[in-house]
Amino acid sequence: MAAEEDDGTGGGGNRDGDGDGDETVPTESVEEWANWSGNLTFTPEGIAKPETEEQVQEVVQTCAEEGRTVRVVGAGHSWTPVVETDDLLVSLEEMTGMVDHDSEANTATILGGTTLEEAALEVQSVNLAMPNLGDVSMQTVAGAFGTGTHGTGTEFGNLATTLRGGRMVTGTGEIREFDADEDPEFLDAARVSLGTLGIFTELELDLVPAYKLERREYCTTFEQCRDHIEDLERENRNFDFYWYPRSDEVKLRLLNGPGGGTDHENLAYASLVQRETDWWNQLIPEHNEMARQFEEMEYAVPADEAEACFLEVRDRIREEWRADAGWRVLRRTVAADDTYISTDYGRETVTMGIIQNASLEYAEYFEDIEEIFRRYDGRPHWGKRHTRRAGELRELYPEWDRFQKIRREMDPEGVFMSDDLTELLEGDEDRSPLEPESGESGTETKTEGEQTDDEDEEEEEQAEGANT
Repeated sequence: MAAEEDDGTGGGGNRDGDGDGDETVPTESVEEWANWSGNLTFTPEGIAKPETEEQVQEVVQTCAEEGRTVRVVGAGHSWTPVVETDDLLVSLEEMTGMVDHDSEANTATILGGTTLEEAALEVQSVNLAMPNLGDVSMQTVAGAFGTGTHGTGTEFGNLATTLRGGRMVTGTGEIREFDADEDPEFLDAARVSLGTLGIFTELELDLVPAYKLERREYCTTFEQCRDHIEDLERENRNFDFYWYPRSDEVKLRLLNGPGGGTDHENLAYASLVQRETDWWNQLIPEHNEMARQFEEMEYAVPADEAEACFLEVRDRIREEWRADAGWRVLRRTVAADDTYISTDYGRETVTMGIIQNASLEYAEYFEDIEEIFRRYDGRPHWGKRHTRRAGELRELYPEWDRFQKIRREMDPEGVFMSDDLTELLEGDEDRSPLEPESGESGTETKTEGEQTDDEDEEEEEQAEGANT
C-alpha cells in the first residue's frame, strides 16, 4: 500500500543503540523513582541506562557476580510494585527504534526500550501496523507485553500475542534468541513474564498492513443498552463501554473499518456524540493525556460468565459504593491465547476495570468488588491493584508450574526477582497489597491535573447526552 501524505507516522522513530559496548554503562543516582500516576515511589540504588545489548549483559553479569538484583523499568505504567527495588533499576530508554522489517512477511523487529507509540510510528512509516492497541500507548512495548496489557475485541488477544521472536539477556548474562517456529514453549512463557525471564533487547512482531479505522461513540443508559451488549461485542472490530455508577449512564465505543460494524440505524437507543476516521495508531489510543491520579483494579473473567458477573458488580457498587465511586467501570473483550500466565490463557475473556480517583478511598472498595471476581474465577491484571498471591494464582493458571520451571532456568539465582515478585510468584504476603504503602495515601488532597468528583460528574453529564 502506497503511503499517503498524511500517513499517521509523525516522522520516523528514534534509532539509538549504536554505542560502544566497552564503555562504562551510564548509571544515574536518583533520590526517588515514581510511576506514571505517582502512587508508587521508591529509591533504587541507581538507574543504569545501557545503550547496547553488550552493556545490558555487563549490567546483569556484574549484578549476578555481586549477588545483587536488577529490575528493568519501562514507562512506569503499573499500579503494582512489579519494578520496585532498593537495588538497581535498568532503563532501556537509550535503546529504541526499529531494527528491520519485512513487508512481505508483515513483521518488524524493534529495540527493547521502544514505546508503543514509537513502535506504531516506525511500523506505520513502512505501511505496517499492529493488529490492536490499548487506550494508552506511552508504555514500552516490552513492559506492556510483560504485564499482559490488552485492548478490546473478540478477535484480538492481548498485545503480547504479536510477539513472534527476539533476543533477551538472561539472569546469567547470556543472550537467548527465540522464535515461534523453533521455540514455541519458551515463547509461551516469555510473552507475559513480568521481566522475570530476562531483559528483552529486541522484539520481533507479527504485524498487518497499515489500516484506517472509524471511531463512533454513543451515550445511553445501562438499561437501554444491556440487551444489546453481546451483539455489539460480536458485530464490531473493537467494542467497549464505560459505565458510570452514579448516573447509571453508559458510553459505548465502536471502532471498525470505515463503514463497518453495527449499523447506526440499529443504535436508536443511544445518541451519537463522536465520529471520526483516521489511521489506526492515531485513533485506537485515546487517553495518553488523561489525568493520571487514579487507582485501578482489573479482572479478566470467562466470557460466558461475564454478563452475570457484571450485573453483580453493578448491583454491589450501586448498593454499597455509589456515593464513594469517583470514577467509572470499563468493560472490554479479549481473545484466548496460549501464554502461560496470561489472564486470557485458554479462554475467551471479558475484562472489567474498576477505576477510582486517587484522592478517594480505594482499598476497601476494591477488595469488596474483588470478592465477586474471585467467585467468577477471575484473573487479576498483573499491573493493576489486586490482593492475589502465589498460592491462589497457581490455581488460576494451568501452566503455572511450567512457567516457573522456565523462569528458574533463565534466572537460576533470582537476579530479576524482588521482594514483591517473590511474594507474587513463590509465596504469600500477610499485608493486603491494596493497602497504601508507607508514604502513600488513599485520601490525599487533590493535586494539579487530578480529576475531582465534580469533574467526574461533568464527564458523566457528557455521557448522559440526550438521555437526560
